[in-house]
Formats: sequence, structure tokens, C-alpha cells
Amino acid sequence: MGEPAVRANEELPVVDVGPVAHGGHCVARLDGQVVFVRHALPGERVRIAVTERSKRFLRADAVDVLEPSPDRVAAPCPFAGTCGGCDFQHVSAEGQRRLLAHVVREQLQRLAGIDWDVEVEAVQPETLGWRTRVTYAVDASGRAGLRRHRDHTIVPIDFCRIAHRDARSVTAAQWSDGPVEAVVSSSGERLLVTDAEVPEEELDSLHGVVSRDGALRQGSGTLHEVVHGRMFHVTGSGFWQVHPRAAETLVDAVLAAAQVRPGDRVLDLYAGAGLFSAFLAEQAGPDGAVVSVEGARSGHEDARVNLADLANATAQRAPVEKALARGWLGSSADVVVLDPPRAGAKAAVAPIAALGARTVVYVACDPAALARDLKMFAEHGYDVRSLRAFALFPMTHHVECVAVLAPAER
Repeated sequence: MGEPAVRANEELPVVDVGPVAHGGHCVARLDGQVVFVRHALPGERVRIAVTERSKRFLRADAVDVLEPSPDRVAAPCPFAGTCGGCDFQHVSAEGQRRLLAHVVREQLQRLAGIDWDVEVEAVQPETLGWRTRVTYAVDASGRAGLRRHRDHTIVPIDFCRIAHRDARSVTAAQWSDGPVEAVVSSSGERLLVTDAEVPEEELDSLHGVVSRDGALRQGSGTLHEVVHGRMFHVTGSGFWQVHPRAAETLVDAVLAAAQVRPGDRVLDLYAGAGLFSAFLAEQAGPDGAVVSVEGARSGHEDARVNLADLANATAQRAPVEKALARGWLGSSADVVVLDPPRAGAKAAVAPIAALGARTVVYVACDPAALARDLKMFAEHGYDVRSLRAFALFPMTHHVECVAVLAPAER
């Protein structure tokens, strides 16, 4: 699928590029058929190579830009046209934020019927050198690299340009197996997550090595992240935001949105290592209560450690949907915070609404899932009161949103 589906002597077609779509491509038409074009920008005229065909649409790469957009820049990465890890290496930072804002607006309008003037906020660093967790695939010859877009082919690279400068680059070593995930924490600890044998030269300055199922293989498997002066323990293979400023940015946004009052009862759903729970508990005070709910064992165990000093916070391990459906979280809450996986929180929406919280704060990494869930919340009596979006995944089509909901005014 990574190679253009055209003959060598076939003249490549030219298209006028339309709006950006969710997924890192733009929409064009070729002989009346929809074409999703990568490496293009709205308003451009480009020559394309078709990479996939279906009855409903085509996929293509822009291979020659005839009329460029003002937002087009020279890609800083030499692998931008082959590696599938980034979508917008050819776009200025400001242009990327405008594209993301358009996508969020379009998803909200189309899927939820919500018209919202979205502005995507920059978070530094906003181009390169930000990703603190990078997973490399390993090819048959033992070389580490990154996969092509929508393809299993592995592209060998020298190093990943969006990787944090302190994240170990594993591409110079020979590996017996893959994948290999390189992690660096905000405290500078380096970890590898892999089932492969680690080459001797890769062991220097490593904090630890953890297998993909979370079992400790060498050193320490716990990393330490610092947010607003508070230390968090995170199991190496567990979830943590990949942008170095993401945790702080989202904590600030969630606290500003939640407006927790002393004595409030707060539910933090899909809580991971308890990042939001810790700060929500501080706001709720000794007369309040925060219940941190996480289904994954590693995240729950991290949360237990991270919340141990907070008498008003408890960590509960359970699938969120199951805990809500069975009434394990009680019948009411003052504030609910949820940060569901990319697929969204569909089955949890109705029981969350039934809790009658005055404020629901929804943190979302996928605007389509967010829009679908916001539509369901509206059907259960909750309207959007504010929405912020953050460019926490520069060079990619991903964007983080924080939506604030409250009971609809009758």
C-alpha cells in the first residue's frame, strides 16, 4: 500500500486541493471521485500518485506541488515523505494549528451539530524535539525504524526529529526483535520497553528495562514525573502524556474548568496514574472526596502510590463503564472529570449524566470521538459551556481538547 498504484509511464494526475480532513490528509476530487491526499495543503494545486483505490474513494500522495500554500515550508525531516509518523512536516507551526482548529470545528459541527469557534493553543516546543516516548519497529535485519503510513514496511532512520533530545535513539544498534520503546521522564530517567535482548552499548545511562507486559527486566521500572512540584511515580510501560508540557498544560486546563469547591465529591474517570486526581483532591480539601477510577492494573497501582498522601483521595480499579453501571461510584457527584481512550466514552455517557454533576470536564485526544460523545451528553441534558484545544502532538494530525459541560438551562 505504500507504493503509488500507477504505471511508470502513466502521467500523474493534477488536482486542486480542498479542505483538511480528520486523519492528516486533505480532500480533493479526481474525475468526480473523492481523493484523500497526504502531504498537501488546502488551496494548493498538486500532482498526485494514487496509493490506494476503493469503490468509494482514493488515497494519494502529493508528489509535485504546482501552486503552493503560504503555509507550506520545507520539511525539516528527510524521512517526511516515507515515514508515517508525522503528517504535517510540510506545514508551518501556525498553519498546523489552523488545520487542527478546522478539523475540530468540522467534527463538532458534522457529528454533534455544535458550531464552535475553535482556536488551537500552542504549547512549547511546538515543532521538533518534544516526544518523550517513541516506539520503533525492527525489520528482519535487526534495524530499528518507523513504519510507512498505512503500511507494515519499516523505514530505517538515523533518528526521529520529533523525539525529545534526551530520549534514547535506538536506531544505531542491532536488535533481535521488536518493537522497542524509548522513554524519558521529566526527571531525566531513561527507560527501554522491549522483549528483545538489549545490546550492551544501549545499557549505559539507562534507568531500567521493562518487558512489554510490564515485567521488570533490569534496573528500575518506575519513572518519576514532576508536575507543578509534585512527584508522580509512573510504571515505565504505563500511560503518561508524551509531550513534556502536556501534563502541566492539561492539569491547569482541567482545574480551571472544574472549579472544584471545598467539600466537593469528585470523580476522576479513566484516571491513569492519578494526575488529575491529585490536584483535584487538593482543591476539594479535607471535607471533600476524590475517587480515581482506572481499569488498567499498572495505572491503578501507580495511582495508589501517587495519591497515598491525600486522605481525601481513593484509587479504585475497575472498568469505568462497569463501575458506573453497577453503582460502585455512588449515585451523585459534584464534578466529574473523564479522560477516556481514543475511542471515547460512549457507554459511560448516560450514567455520568445521571450523577447530576454541576460540571463535567471531558479531556479528549480524538475530536471525532469527542463530538459523538458530546452529542450523547446533549441528549442526556448536558450542554457544552467552553472548549479549549491544544497542539500537544506537533507535526501530527492529533489534537487534545478539554470541553466543559453543565446541565442545560431550561
